[in-house]
Amino acid sequence: MEIFTLIENLEDLLESGAKVPFSSKVMVDIDELREVLEDIRLKLPDELKQAKWVKDERQRIIADAEKEAEDMIKDAKNQADDMIKDAKKQIVNMVDDNVITKQALAQKEEIIENANRVSKEISVGTRDYADAILEKVEDVLRESLEIVHNNRNELK
Repeated sequence: MEIFTLIENLEDLLESGAKVPFSSKVMVDIDELREVLEDIRLKLPDELKQAKWVKDERQRIIADAEKEAEDMIKDAKNQADDMIKDAKKQIVNMVDDNVITKQALAQKEEIIENANRVSKEISVGTRDYADAILEKVEDVLRESLEIVHNNRNELK
């Protein structure tokens, strides 16, 4: 990053300046100092824009993952509701006599169990998918944060 090079130039300028006797003060060429500071001012906004972009991208990815997870859960619930409605319709149509009624009740239970199982599987899959996406986002953010942290340490 060019900012760090410019800061090192600034440090070199301070270290190479003439020392004022009996003090911790240093005399430096003000034009050189202004030139380095101006270069820092010019480079700094680009790096701040990059940091903002990383932050905005993180928010967008998280929002997308949450929306996708919500949509998947809604779809799973709708599928389960549809399966239950279908089961109810089948039961109503099959209530002709005792044997058919028993079969319908058994089939209804099986359908409901299957619907609940599928709903749970879809829900778990949705959560796992959202968790995986968020884990990837967390890894990217952790790496970005580590870079920012290291850069700040270098600045200090």
